[in-house]
Amino acid sequence: MARMAGTPGTPRVLRAMNDRAALDLLLEHGTLSRTRIGKLTGLSKPTASQLLARLEAAGLVLATGTTAGRPGPNAQLYSVNPAAAHVAGLDVNAERIRAAVADITGRTVGSFRLPTPHHRAGSTVEQVVQALDGAVKAAGLSRADLHRVVIGTPGAFDPSTGRLRYASHLPGWHSPTLLDELAAALPMPLEYDNDVNLAAVAEQRIGAARGHDDFVLLWNEEGIGAALVINGRLHRGWTGGAGEVGFLPVPGTPLVRNVAKANNGGFQELAGCTAVLRIAEELGLPRPDGNLADAATELLCQAAAHHTEGGPHAELLARCATGHAVGLASIVAVLDPELIVLAGNVTIAGGEPLRAAIQSELAELAVPRPRLVLGTVELHPVLTGALESALLTTRDEVFDTSR
Repeated sequence: MARMAGTPGTPRVLRAMNDRAALDLLLEHGTLSRTRIGKLTGLSKPTASQLLARLEAAGLVLATGTTAGRPGPNAQLYSVNPAAAHVAGLDVNAERIRAAVADITGRTVGSFRLPTPHHRAGSTVEQVVQALDGAVKAAGLSRADLHRVVIGTPGAFDPSTGRLRYASHLPGWHSPTLLDELAAALPMPLEYDNDVNLAAVAEQRIGAARGHDDFVLLWNEEGIGAALVINGRLHRGWTGGAGEVGFLPVPGTPLVRNVAKANNGGFQELAGCTAVLRIAEELGLPRPDGNLADAATELLCQAAAHHTEGGPHAELLARCATGHAVGLASIVAVLDPELIVLAGNVTIAGGEPLRAAIQSELAELAVPRPRLVLGTVELHPVLTGALESALLTTRDEVFDTSR
């Protein structure tokens, strides 16, 4: 394997580089033979055999069977040992906590959903622990088996104060001692990130933004938010508030002042779920059952299905597209991203018709013209992103054989 620039060429470091390359290939392909690993890494057969023996002895790979149905002798197959490490992710909002546990290969092995509609003072730590324990139990594991936990919430924890900002609607999460209390209750590495940032991690790792280093993810569900990925890294801002674009003042809405207290802003009013419901009411479309986000999702789903017929469904789709494009025009003017990923149930419900309409509107409102795509991580993107984030760090730690 070629030596990395600036890396000391000691045998231990070179072995560790080869080990990691083999493990990454096994994660990508599932199972591989020694011969195939040797060809993909450029290693000789003896070196590949030594590598696999070393990783097997370390508990990082398993011999999982042999090839069959091919000419010649059967070859031993190897795969990453799924029990080498486990991580957990939590997706928190005002109504529930969703938790899941994944093994080192990324396969979800346990999940749990804890409703939290009637939050009481002092119960946040209890609820986090209960949700995590539920997922751990479903996986047949114990807390001690977890290498890392990543928790996604609306807003962001200010790194200078440790307090949650930009999410006044999330009860129980604003205590200045909350992070210390959670660390005491869960003595394993804990990380926290904004929920939309984690959705972007999911899309970059396994979804529509895979292979892209500069993109914006626009999220529209209970609220509007964005994740900003620049040069392959999430941009969080000084207080963690980068991407809180729901507060963005935009044309077409009254100027909202004291936005932190109001927990609202212009872009949210123009394109969020309340805007969808307001436009639908003006057009005489009946409101579906459910909360604000669910009702808006159903309306845009209906609009996408019937927009070619003209009438109120087509008008709803067109006005929602304009609302999205107005806010995106400001984002695009500042960042000039390569790609915009549209995500969150409300926008996704509009499907390709809404995406195409936003793309067309944005082309008239902004000089940069990034490509717009729909998010493809359909099942719990925030939770998926939390697991992917936890796996990134954990794999670096567990797969490091240079120590």
